Amino acid sequence: MKTSLFAVAAVLAAFPTAMAAQPPGATPAAAALAETQPTLGSGADGAVVVADPADASRSLILAGAESGGIDVFDLSGKRIASHKVGDIRALDVRGDGAGGPLLVGLDGKQNAPRLFRIRGNGVPEPLALTGIEPQMTIAGLCFARSHRDGTLYLFLTGDTGAIEQWGLFANDAGGMTGRIARRWSLGSEAGYCAADDRGSIYVSQEAVGVWRFAAEPEAEIKPEIVDIVRLGHIADEAKGVAVAPDGRLLVSDASANRLNIYDPAEDYAYRGSVTLAAGDDRVEDGGSVTIAGPTVVVADDDNSPDLPNFKIATWSSVFAAAGLSERSPVPAPETMPLARPSVETAPVETGGDAADDPAIWIDPADPARSVVIGTQKKSGLYVYDLDGKVIQFLPDGRMNNVDLRSGFRLGGRDVTLVTASNRTTKGISIYALDSATRKLTDVADGLQDTGFDDPYGLCMYRSTRSGKTFVFVNQSDGKMRQWELVASPAGKVRAKLMRDLPFATQVEGCVADDATGILYVGEEDVGIWREGAEPRGGPPRTVLATVADNPALEDDVEGMSLYAKPDGTGYLVVSSQGNDSYAIFRREGDNAYVGSFRIGADMAAGIDGVSETDGLDVTSMAAGPAFPEGLMVAQDGRNVSPPENQNFKLVSWTRIAEALGLE
Repeated sequence: MKTSLFAVAAVLAAFPTAMAAQPPGATPAAAALAETQPTLGSGADGAVVVADPADASRSLILAGAESGGIDVFDLSGKRIASHKVGDIRALDVRGDGAGGPLLVGLDGKQNAPRLFRIRGNGVPEPLALTGIEPQMTIAGLCFARSHRDGTLYLFLTGDTGAIEQWGLFANDAGGMTGRIARRWSLGSEAGYCAADDRGSIYVSQEAVGVWRFAAEPEAEIKPEIVDIVRLGHIADEAKGVAVAPDGRLLVSDASANRLNIYDPAEDYAYRGSVTLAAGDDRVEDGGSVTIAGPTVVVADDDNSPDLPNFKIATWSSVFAAAGLSERSPVPAPETMPLARPSVETAPVETGGDAADDPAIWIDPADPARSVVIGTQKKSGLYVYDLDGKVIQFLPDGRMNNVDLRSGFRLGGRDVTLVTASNRTTKGISIYALDSATRKLTDVADGLQDTGFDDPYGLCMYRSTRSGKTFVFVNQSDGKMRQWELVASPAGKVRAKLMRDLPFATQVEGCVADDATGILYVGEEDVGIWREGAEPRGGPPRTVLATVADNPALEDDVEGMSLYAKPDGTGYLVVSSQGNDSYAIFRREGDNAYVGSFRIGADMAAGIDGVSETDGLDVTSMAAGPAFPEGLMVAQDGRNVSPPENQNFKLVSWTRIAEALGLE
């Protein structure tokens, strides 16, 4: 998604004009504890605080000195060392438990991020960084740590408004490698950024204002305005931005020579402004702002009459000057158990919302030759091997959902029957899977019309009572029907309507338990229902879980499948699309809720996480050495790293079981 200048103009027009900038003369002053000696380079922009865990008073400030590289100061502002490691114009730091904090700096002359390990006495030891190839002139950078899966991301901002997000991982050479996660643009220069590691990244667009984006690459790129230049509380230029331990923001209102305070907990409400001065030396045209624990460091590039330096204050003094009370640090966000994919399929051939629903076929003779069949709801049906490579593509219409059952008697032999809801023909597409070639052959006895305007969800059922095979199809208005699949003497298959079983609102995901004769259906905005799968008789419809009563479910309720063990136990797995997670219920008994998990990125393997899942399938059968306890296949609605068309991710059930502590 791109935010155009027209979109920005629309936001500006809608912003309350009553929020005029506070006159600089009315701004209270916060006294700096100290100021650093002038940098040994051509400027001062970008600083980090490296805490001493044993003695906070011995913490160090590493500062970007531009042509001078990186200067190291103590908290009194005394220079301890200077390291000529490039033309450093921005800095950020994260601890990662691998031999010292990880420092990133922007080398302006090289137009590249530089990585360092911070060793004793604040020494930045260079660390090789490969794989990052920015498509812009970099203006700023910052780290963000995923609260979902722990992945470390590097955000780069550009002089034309471009923003790039790169996932970082350790490589075999002892350095780090970056993989692109996503790119977007704001339309004019984006300079400073800061992340709270709780899911938010804040970016200052100098001539426009400050924006908030979701830091998770799986999230939608949806700009939220914090404040706007001239129409809000920023006089003319938005520069440095920093996040305090309690979640509040500090933004450099540069041309007004002050720092603005905002509260994300109250919809980014403006809470006041302060100037910062060391004696009579006030920060003017301030650049970067850094908050680390109790310490605030602000770049003073116009430090007159001396050379550029940094002013050092405390967060409490800034609050006191603004007449605000301190708060406790924001606790770490709750996280869900995480399973990582081990394989992803080739992306589908068209963009947008295209891939939808998978079905897994296990080859009984050689489980490693098993396949995944996936729908392309703009064009047809794919067959993939377990490495994610395409075996076959059938351009037979806009296929939405797919399912399969083995043991169907056709033409004197047992075959695996595959059915799909076809939104082009408004019918049920029917195929036989050839176990030798692993390809599909159309065996429908002509058009099998559903009578629906838009056939949508689909699932199959094989009755242990009668041995018959059935298919359920629904559409978005809640209508649902059940057909029996019947073989013709000519070796074709037709669908015989058995019953209607309507729902009140939109349904799609469904799965039938062949052993118990139970059908599970997801009513997208409501929850999960269960009832008998037999066309006659069986238990009546009852609710299993609702979106309103189960916080694990966030609409839409989408794909669902069964991890069915031979002993009658197992799990019902349901896509909770609204929070990019998967809820697990017991197969047996009253289908008690077990827990939820997410599928996270494996940057080292080059596989991104999964979000906005429509369809999924699981199996408890071994699928070769890579999947000894079965697997789950999930549609990936965004497929962000690298940014490609939608695809499917394969996750070993072993990883899911370990994440949730399942037996």
